[in-house]
Amino acid sequence: MHKVIQNVSQLTCSLDSVPAMPLANKVMMVDPAFFNVDTPINAHMVKEDGSLHKLDKNKAQAQWQNLKNAYEQIGFNVFVVEPVKELPDMVFCANQSFPYVDACGNPHAVLSNMFNDRRNQEVSFINSFLCQHHYQTHRIASRTDGFFFESMGDALWIPGKRFILGGYGFRTDKRIYDILSQTAQAPIAIFELTHPKFYHLDTCLSVLNANTALACKEAFTDEGWELLARIFSQIIEVPLLEADSPGFACNAHCPNGKHVIIQSGCIETEKLIRDKGFIPVAVDTSEFIKSGGSVFCMKLMFF
Repeated sequence: MHKVIQNVSQLTCSLDSVPAMPLANKVMMVDPAFFNVDTPINAHMVKEDGSLHKLDKNKAQAQWQNLKNAYEQIGFNVFVVEPVKELPDMVFCANQSFPYVDACGNPHAVLSNMFNDRRNQEVSFINSFLCQHHYQTHRIASRTDGFFFESMGDALWIPGKRFILGGYGFRTDKRIYDILSQTAQAPIAIFELTHPKFYHLDTCLSVLNANTALACKEAFTDEGWELLARIFSQIIEVPLLEADSPGFACNAHCPNGKHVIIQSGCIETEKLIRDKGFIPVAVDTSEFIKSGGSVFCMKLMFF
């Protein structure tokens, strides 16, 4: 089954009718030893005066360790991949691959065609990790033809369902989704991103469970927001002030349908989450937000 859905009129299936897919139950992270902000590739990296953010490397290492500990404390095994000196953004390991299992339970992953040349070099190292874990990996289109795809930065599984949400406009080419839908055998609802601060879908949308999403309305077109509201019975609307840096509240992650790991200081969003029965787990990722990423960007869920 495959189909790309762009608006409410094309949403002809309900989530109840979509086949189930197991939840990914393992976490991969990349050690931040070489993490740095040296080349501006998104709007969050540059301060108001035009200069790049300066990092506290020791603080970044401690924050990464605390995030790793947060996953372990709620019951997940964390696998650590060694970094590559020439690739300072490899720590954002949600971006290089799109893991899933097929109808028989066999693990697959679609590999990214990343927009930035240096970031695209990260893909081969994550591919090696996945192959070591018995994944069949796929390159589904040519980067040289402009078929850019930044995997779980822009493509999100609805937990427990064979249904994908996809963002496009800044890093991922809209054309990739017809190919991805065929490859993964899953329908995809796609959303145009027009706000430069929300250059990936995972910066403005976090799927907490099959019924609930955390989202910033200002990041979506009217058509996109209407589609999102039709897919989810409950949307927790995050205020723009907390969705933008330094809050990055929508880059939260709910790995088990209960705990929501989120950047510390997002007080209003934490209250909204708690009021809906979820448990916020606040961690400080402020050094990584200087580079345009937080919790969701810093891990890869795999099977």
